[in-house]
Amino acid sequence: MAQKPMTKTQLVAALAEKMDADKKAATTALDAIVAVITDEVSAGGAVTLPGVGKIMCRERPERMVRNPATGEQFKKEADKVVKMTIAKALKDSVNE
Repeated sequence: MAQKPMTKTQLVAALAEKMDADKKAATTALDAIVAVITDEVSAGGAVTLPGVGKIMCRERPERMVRNPATGEQFKKEADKVVKMTIAKALKDSVNE
């Protein structure tokens, strides 16, 4: 059975424990990290989280797509998507 993902509250509690700090400091640290990643990726850059992976913004070209309900094909405009490449160290730690 699959586990539920860790919530922000659980993440803050675990982070506070690892940092030997209170939950308020852990929340501030987590919010700051998220803000830095968001700013950098939305500006078209990339952020590498050592041991976790690389988060980047990638542009997708204009393309033809199909509506699965009707089978109708139409042109989808170019857009941007956020991609994450997982670090080898994390992949290896999961498969141990």
